[in-house]
Amino acid sequence: MDLVNISIPNAALTALLGYLVVFLGLVLLMIVVMIQGKLMAPKKTAEEAAAPPPAEEAAPVKRDGPKAKGTAGELKLYDTDPKDAAMIMAIVADATGKPLNELRFLSIREIKEEEKK
Repeated sequence: MDLVNISIPNAALTALLGYLVVFLGLVLLMIVVMIQGKLMAPKKTAEEAAAPPPAEEAAPVKRDGPKAKGTAGELKLYDTDPKDAAMIMAIVADATGKPLNELRFLSIREIKEEEKK
């Protein structure tokens, strides 16, 4: 068989066999990964399997009620997008090295270029 002057049917058969080999290799790899996942999955003990799932708290969160631990009250935004305000607060917390719940922001206002002059 001449590989330089190969006929179209022979080229199609060669390509098809190549695709088939790659596809079968991928299927075998998928099977091996699935078996490894089953073998490495953590086993549940009989006590864990019989125990009921932990119950969620049923009490609704009240907006006017007591504040959650770490909150510092209301924040007023003046000409500032909430996403930008969140980014500013995260940058300040990172720069100061303090957790965000230990900082208190009263208001955030955007300073326009014409206000600087």
